[in-house]
Amino acid sequence: MSTEYPHQIALLGLGTIGLSMLAMHLRRPDTRITVYDPRPDTESQIRSSLPSLLQSPELSSALETSIVDHLFKISRLKLAHTLQEAVTNATIIQEQSPEVTTSKQALWKEVTRFAKRDAHLWSSSSGIAASAQGATCDPEDGVSERLLVAHPFNPPHIMPLVELVPGPETQGERTEFVKGYFGGIPGPGPGNAQSAAHYRPVTLHKEVPGFVGNRLAFALLREACSLVGEGVVSARDLDTIVTASVGPRWAGSGVFESYHAGGGEGGIGAFLQKLEPTIQDVWGDLGKIDIQGDQAWRDVVVQQTEEAYGPVTLESRKRKEDLLRGVIELQRRQGE
Repeated sequence: MSTEYPHQIALLGLGTIGLSMLAMHLRRPDTRITVYDPRPDTESQIRSSLPSLLQSPELSSALETSIVDHLFKISRLKLAHTLQEAVTNATIIQEQSPEVTTSKQALWKEVTRFAKRDAHLWSSSSGIAASAQGATCDPEDGVSERLLVAHPFNPPHIMPLVELVPGPETQGERTEFVKGYFGGIPGPGPGNAQSAAHYRPVTLHKEVPGFVGNRLAFALLREACSLVGEGVVSARDLDTIVTASVGPRWAGSGVFESYHAGGGEGGIGAFLQKLEPTIQDVWGDLGKIDIQGDQAWRDVVVQQTEEAYGPVTLESRKRKEDLLRGVIELQRRQGE
């Protein structure tokens, strides 16, 4: 192991999330990353996408060469041509494979053929539990003790949340290690500056499908689709309601803190008591829709959203990312 780069990371899968995770890992000066993706255009994807994701004074200091060429030259970034080449010397292995349980199970079985017995095993899954991913691995390989989910929120190079979801058998020190690792990654600040303690890893106490961030987001998505599908409100106006009300409020306080403040001196207990009839009426009337069956609401939602916003472009994505950076920077300043 290199003393200069104690964290030898194998990053498996380099789609949108994988590229963003690559930028995140590179912000730590003590990492060396080997990437593996069987697609033939992996290197071209890195060269075209990675520079815009990196906001680091250290990495931007390469004068006569591109950032990517500089990373290859100093061996902080390597391309592996096989899975074995990627994982053999890794101290951390993180996968971004398709969200299919059987695919992840097959990947971890293959990884353990070549990886070190003490390597940390992380999955970027959005909802598949670590216990399910490692279920078919040989118990002698110790996968269940080392494997956990480190679920980033999209895009990881900007969003501060990392949900840590250990399985029932994951060793506590493994969870503490990954929490310290992500907590030590600086984030992008104004211009080319970096801000310390940018990432906010949160450890869940038990495995649940979709974890917590996506469960909350998908609950709002379900009700939004129901309201638009039933003709209560248009897709564009629903977005206005969110961005002009709960969006700004929750960005500053979160759900429980917001309603705790809303209860006045009595706090959240008083809030729940005062609004109990209304809350119960709403909870009992929330939309119940089938994403795999009824297509009527889906067609309405898709049509209205596409008419309202048009195609997603690089320019529109950049505007949204700039907005996210501004919100996160404001949160950081308020917390100082």
